[in-house]
Amino acid sequence: MNVILITACPSGMATTFLAARRLEQAAGRLGWQATVEMHGELETPTPASAEAIDAANLVVVAADHVPDPQRLKGKRLYQAPIAQALPDPKAFLERAEREAQPYTPRSAAPAASPAKRSGASKIVAVTACPTGVAHTFMAAEALAEAGKSLGHTIRVETQGSVGAQDQLTDEEIAAADVVILACDIEVDPTRFVGKRIWRTSTGNALKKPRPTIEEALANAEVEDAVAASSGGGERKKSVKEKGVYKHLLTGVSFMLPMVVAGGLLIALSFVFGIEAFEEEGTLAAALMQIGGGTAFALMVPVLAGYIAYSIADRPGIAPGMIGGMLAANIGAGFIGGILAGFLAGYVAKAVAQYVKLPASVESLKPILIIPLVASLVTGLTMIYVVGEPVAGILAALTTFLENMGSANAVLLGILLGSMMCFDLGGPVNKAAYTFGVGLLASETYAPMAAIMAAGMVPAIGMGIASFVAKAKFSEPEREAGKASLVLGFCFISEGAIPFAAKDPLRVIPVSMIGGAVTGALSMLVGAKLMAPHGGIFVLLIPNAITPALLYLVAILTGSLITGLGYAAIKRGGQAVAIEASA
Repeated sequence: MNVILITACPSGMATTFLAARRLEQAAGRLGWQATVEMHGELETPTPASAEAIDAANLVVVAADHVPDPQRLKGKRLYQAPIAQALPDPKAFLERAEREAQPYTPRSAAPAASPAKRSGASKIVAVTACPTGVAHTFMAAEALAEAGKSLGHTIRVETQGSVGAQDQLTDEEIAAADVVILACDIEVDPTRFVGKRIWRTSTGNALKKPRPTIEEALANAEVEDAVAASSGGGERKKSVKEKGVYKHLLTGVSFMLPMVVAGGLLIALSFVFGIEAFEEEGTLAAALMQIGGGTAFALMVPVLAGYIAYSIADRPGIAPGMIGGMLAANIGAGFIGGILAGFLAGYVAKAVAQYVKLPASVESLKPILIIPLVASLVTGLTMIYVVGEPVAGILAALTTFLENMGSANAVLLGILLGSMMCFDLGGPVNKAAYTFGVGLLASETYAPMAAIMAAGMVPAIGMGIASFVAKAKFSEPEREAGKASLVLGFCFISEGAIPFAAKDPLRVIPVSMIGGAVTGALSMLVGAKLMAPHGGIFVLLIPNAITPALLYLVAILTGSLITGLGYAAIKRGGQAVAIEASA
């Protein structure tokens, strides 16, 4: 029998993928020929062809709605929520075969909308993490699934590294009862002025989606226009406590694409030889000029500019970038850039709040007064006060890192590796990552190599554990392990979150041990990494990682320690909450 399998999750990452693969395997065991169509946020879906639809005897839709319903008119179709497909996909398909009916698309929305139930609310949300890769989409899925399970209507917009996706419309925002901003970086809140807003982190939304929604409905508050546009106002205590950290991560999130692009272009120049770029007029020289001479030169100004933007909104960008460029030119590097960003941001914010002007010239404040005063204060402070001492500190740090002996290198690798595996994308992980990225500007590449290697260990280790100790993992858990393995190869530590959320006292220590070993080995062999992201696939670029073979050995060693260690200590039959990633 020919069957078309369609899966869709509201923000589409882990659940969409897992449900599709499990249904496809179950269809194979039933002897069916399956065509799979997945709808998610990470890539454009590939619809089933008209020929496949014509040949299909059955269409199974594991989703809350039927995508592009007109094409399936008249086919035998069965639709149910995606959550029903995961526990027992074979039984799900058998039920679909029994209960499928000829499909007639409805032009109107379903009558039994959750928003019409007693006590139901309309919720809109935005998720955004510093790198915009994993936490952004996983938190969106978790909120969407939790909201629907609680009977609410919820729409989630993701603001990841590829920009905003599934954007909220003005009508949806106007109709919403509450807005949830699960963001680790600053996002523009002005479109939510007048709405009840609840601010939290992507980590909370991912690990505790139901409590997050319940707290938002109970405690969200209206922010006025001034508070929204300035990023100030009355915010929740948890957000106030991490204000400085949030501003820093906003700068890092905008800087990161610059660093990745520059690092990869530098690595590509090395394809022609390590010193080939020194010959003027060659392609290698051009690639080095684009990557090292331009992209890396903009790294510190962008970091400082968007730290200031997070603090003072758009008026902070110009003085922040000016301060960052000064930091780069006087040798203060990323440390000076961070200080310049905070100084510019808080000076710009102070001018905006405390400098009162006549109404006739008030409009000049954001385009003339604030940039002038903030740039002047920041620039003079960087030149005469901060610049030289910070430059000296950075030069001493760089010299120490370049000349440290094997013992010190191993200790640093252990520290960085442990931090990367401690909270899987959380504050400690991001602190270590930011340290490594910042050192790239001063051409110090070894810490970044240890950081990326260790960051791959937890997710790869969980994949290994689910394969080695199959008897201790259920079928859905083994599928989650496969997804974790792929995410680990891509340097997405968050692939291990479903396992850590259920069994943290075993998963986190064994991951930290594996990460520490990997970081230590990477530093011991003198591994250097030109690009701060890309995972194992950066090895496809010659000379991007050196020495490549020993670097792989370090990753494999730590991953095996984590994977085999967790396989040994995990209790049999202890379920891993795969819904934590959905």
